[in-house]
Amino acid sequence: MSPSYLSDYAPLLIHILAAMIVAGALLSLSVLVGYRRPSREKSEAYECGIHPTGDAREPFSVKFYLVAILFILFDVEAIFLYPWAYVFRDLNPGKSLAGFYEMLLYIVILLAGYIYLWRKGALDWNR
Repeated sequence: MSPSYLSDYAPLLIHILAAMIVAGALLSLSVLVGYRRPSREKSEAYECGIHPTGDAREPFSVKFYLVAILFILFDVEAIFLYPWAYVFRDLNPGKSLAGFYEMLLYIVILLAGYIYLWRKGALDWNR
């Protein structure tokens, strides 16, 4: 490695090192100076100001997981629209129409998947 290669990254390394030193110093200072008075209330689980009821290890319904997976699936697919929208204006006039139709096909496939899930009852909460 050449010296100029390392000198290019020196400010970044100094910044990271300084951040680690400051974070370590603040954590150490908190441990040394901090006021600790353990009590029964402090060791209980905090649930938005409401007293905890029941066991925290209760099983969840599969519906919650299904909704979470579907949300992630459609959210990731929607994220793919952003790069296309960013580049769409810069496309050549001949390619912009083809790019539009490709994205229209992509959205139609997304809608077909959404309609399929809807008809299968995957989005029906009372089922």
